Amino acid sequence: MDERQAILILNAVPGLGNRGIQRLMDEFGLASRVLSAPREALQRIDLVPRETWQSIIDFPKDNFLLNEEKLMKKLAVRAITFWDQEYPASLKNIDGAPVVLYCRGVIPENINFPVAVVGSRNASVYGTTQSYQWANRLAEHGILTVSGMARGIDTAAHKGSLAAGGRTVAVLGSGLGHIYPPENRGLFNQIIESGCVLSEFPIWMPPFGHNFPRRNRIISGLSMGVLVVEAAERSGALITADFALEQGKEVYALPGKVDNRYSQGTHNLIKQGAKIVTHIEDILEDMVETLAVLNQGKPKEAGVNQEKFSGNRLSDQEESVYNHIHNKPVHIDQLAAYCEYEAAVTMAVLLRLELKKVIKQLPGKFFARIL
Repeated sequence: MDERQAILILNAVPGLGNRGIQRLMDEFGLASRVLSAPREALQRIDLVPRETWQSIIDFPKDNFLLNEEKLMKKLAVRAITFWDQEYPASLKNIDGAPVVLYCRGVIPENINFPVAVVGSRNASVYGTTQSYQWANRLAEHGILTVSGMARGIDTAAHKGSLAAGGRTVAVLGSGLGHIYPPENRGLFNQIIESGCVLSEFPIWMPPFGHNFPRRNRIISGLSMGVLVVEAAERSGALITADFALEQGKEVYALPGKVDNRYSQGTHNLIKQGAKIVTHIEDILEDMVETLAVLNQGKPKEAGVNQEKFSGNRLSDQEESVYNHIHNKPVHIDQLAAYCEYEAAVTMAVLLRLELKKVIKQLPGKFFARIL
């Protein structure tokens, strides 16, 4: 048994959890050492409850591993551990970070810069329309959308992103062997063509109700901000918003109809200080600043919003990109090559130029000057 297999086993032990695994790894150094430790050694260490030790000892390790690896091969699923380079950096610092992420599809390069779009499963036509449109506009600006592939708002968000040619990430509350809801199998297949579907649960895990709050912390953890489109007073989307606040992320709320009970949770968020959004620029301005800070490693300056978005004065970086944009549309990849910037940096600069209304984005991520 190798180290990766040992981590998969620990991840599947009932009652152990990610914090418990991390504590054991800190003590023993390797997951394989935890599994090979004598019973007496395990019981002497007061790191997890006695019943959890018993679960580790009694867990059918060989049978689990045989079935899990067989399913992974059959479903083209790979397991990414906390210690792998491919593991999303944005998740590493959240409380109870998943030790294992099962992945189907391609993890996008900008996985650390998404906006989560979440809301009610029992969404109104207004809610699903807005979710689709906001995800669509975010994708047009090169911003990844992450959601939970649930009915209603989540499904509309994934579809809106895909319709714009964007990439989207779905985080499931079940194992990847249980596509839930089942009517989203076609959407699942569309997502993995250019993005990915993730889960921290073993492949066989059904969509138990208690899995979904755990799933929500991953959605917010992956994201720079969480947009709540439509949510009732006790919606699971509000749990995602709470996780986002705990993780220091921005929470955006889209106002709904005052007589719609599925908007009451969203309106309560606004009363509690969530940023009300009515235009895509309300989010883009925050994303520009955050992307610039993340990619340049520079601290935020006081009054930066006023300086960046007042008038059409261009910074040196903005001017270097602007000078390569003419009346003939130029693709973002060409601009990145011309200016020798990373793709995320180029996108941040383009967003600033767009907000200053000196360029416009055309379909297919082409850009042209506004005459």
